[in-house]
Amino acid sequence: MAAVAQSPSLAQAEDVKPIRALLVIGGCCHDYATQKELLAKGISERAHVEVVIAYDPDKSTEHLNPVYENANWAEGFDVIIHDECSANVKDLNVIDRIIEPHRQGLPAVMLHCAMHCYRSEGYPKAVTPWFELTGLQSTGHGRQAPIDVTYLEHDITKSLANWTTINEELYNNFTGRLLDTASPLASGTQVTRNNKGEEKTDEAVVVWTNMYRDQTRVFSTSLGHNNETAADARYLDLVTRGLLWSCDKLNDKYLK
Repeated sequence: MAAVAQSPSLAQAEDVKPIRALLVIGGCCHDYATQKELLAKGISERAHVEVVIAYDPDKSTEHLNPVYENANWAEGFDVIIHDECSANVKDLNVIDRIIEPHRQGLPAVMLHCAMHCYRSEGYPKAVTPWFELTGLQSTGHGRQAPIDVTYLEHDITKSLANWTTINEELYNNFTGRLLDTASPLASGTQVTRNNKGEEKTDEAVVVWTNMYRDQTRVFSTSLGHNNETAADARYLDLVTRGLLWSCDKLNDKYLK
């Protein structure tokens, strides 16, 4: 694991103890080697957060980050950023080991393909353990196309005004709604065309929060497939503010 250095001057001047965030990243279908640096740098530039990176280059859908081999894998961290893509990891013993710190109250941030991970028995019809944590069930996406983002007024969503993404993946909402423990913050509308040129419009929740088991704050966004989106200031603002919210520290003391 690698730590991203934080400039100490401002934090020390304000006597702010940085939040320690573990970014668990890797797996199928994405340029995680690039995105790990974009996220770590972008978050630490925006808030008093030290981002420790746990990256694994395995690109299979069976990818399991080596950090999870330790039963105490989350010890010493204030929040976990899940940015892995591991759809075919289905062993409930492994999944329970990943989820257990969050059952104990450790905040979580879920990014993009984290919504398509850990599809254990019962998926997609049942609320499996991982999707109880994320707060929304998603099974896939269509073709890439721009997504028009509309949002509710919330401290987390202040960066989202007038945002239409580049070509991106709009993750579906399989059950048509969030779990009762979750609250939508933004939706995305996407127009695509099939091979016959026929136009289709889809809409889905793309940003939300979840209160997991009445105690754990979870922030999620299904946006962020492409590097250009992950590098977009609006996206990095959103993720940073969501992370701070999950830690109950979305305030001027922790924002830079």
